[in-house]
Amino acid sequence: MAKNLNKDSVYKNAKSKENDYMLNDGEGLYFFVGKNGARLWRFVYTFNKKQKKLAVGSYPKVTLEAARRKAEEHRQNIANGIDPSETNKKNKETDQATIENARRKAAGLPLLNSFADIAIQWLASIQHLTTETTHIKKTSRLERLAFPVLGDMPINQVKSSDVLASLQPLIDKTQLETAHRLHSEISAIFAYAIVHNFTDYDPAQPVSKQIPAQKVKHRAAVIDPKQVGQLLRDISNYQGTFVVQSAFRLSPLLFQRPGEIRQMLWSDVDLIACEWRPYVSKTDFHHIVPLPTQAIAILEGIKPLTGNGQYVFPSSRGDGRPMSDNTIRTALKSLGYDSDVMTAHGFRTTASTLLNEQGWSPDAIERQLAHAPRDQVRAAYNRAQYLEERRKMMQSWADYLDGLKNGAQVIAFKKAG
Repeated sequence: MAKNLNKDSVYKNAKSKENDYMLNDGEGLYFFVGKNGARLWRFVYTFNKKQKKLAVGSYPKVTLEAARRKAEEHRQNIANGIDPSETNKKNKETDQATIENARRKAAGLPLLNSFADIAIQWLASIQHLTTETTHIKKTSRLERLAFPVLGDMPINQVKSSDVLASLQPLIDKTQLETAHRLHSEISAIFAYAIVHNFTDYDPAQPVSKQIPAQKVKHRAAVIDPKQVGQLLRDISNYQGTFVVQSAFRLSPLLFQRPGEIRQMLWSDVDLIACEWRPYVSKTDFHHIVPLPTQAIAILEGIKPLTGNGQYVFPSSRGDGRPMSDNTIRTALKSLGYDSDVMTAHGFRTTASTLLNEQGWSPDAIERQLAHAPRDQVRAAYNRAQYLEERRKMMQSWADYLDGLKNGAQVIAFKKAG
């Protein structure tokens, strides 16, 4: 079939008529003249036995020579098994993405379909499943450690070597716990990306074996009864704010996780039933903490100050948040207890060690520590079976601590059956 059939003057002089019509330039290139005065280039072709029509541009903005070059490109694509319509579609998407990314960059937003863009989508998708503090930590970790390396990269172009590059500084500094956490979060982002059709594979998966295993580091705790007594006396002499004093004194009595103590809600506390019923996010269940009389006294003492608010131990900033997660740690340090001697989490170790030595049921102790059994049936059974024993244990523990604080010669004993 012949092509380049007409001279430019033919198209230049083409006039509108009562009806639309087309002039054939050969091999699929046509010049469309509309009755409304439109003068457009069209490329008509057959692909996979379907006839298709493709816009090439308007005349004279797109010259005859330019239209013929474009038509030739389309013919070559067809010969190579490529549909020109799909190529045009992808080119438009690329152009639109370029415009959108320019807008995003000006607004300080991540590039479209970049690692940072998908990471932010993933963070939003899990926000309802995590506490505010945990969500803030995850976001900060990704922004500080992953985004500088991976942030602007298209999610489907990130390689395993890129993931390793984001983790390598942490590995070099032997910050292995953080490296493992960050790797887990990067892998979760790729799992989200795969499900939502942004990419086909997780390049973080092969990287896991490149991160050295972290050595288990037990949190420091005072477990010698005499030293525990001294610690309790130091706590009672602590000169911080009344809110911090109260949380500090309550911590060894209840030996719950520091995060649960500082986020204690008044709505979860029943001073009549002598119970605190927090939701423990770490083990995903509602816990029952029997409150000994000493704990009741502390809570009744602080209620006039914070009882009208949400948190038992609110932040001193008055911003509606709970007490900072560093507060008890800082208080311990101010008393001379560095992190290699005693930690806020160490009250749990202290209680577990001494209660086991005293002969209390290991199951009751574990339940009181909120170490829920994986078996939900067993968990419900333990909840009913050990509650009364835990009430007795918690009061006995509080009395025992009072004895240590007062300097009594308290000796560990086997609890009578």
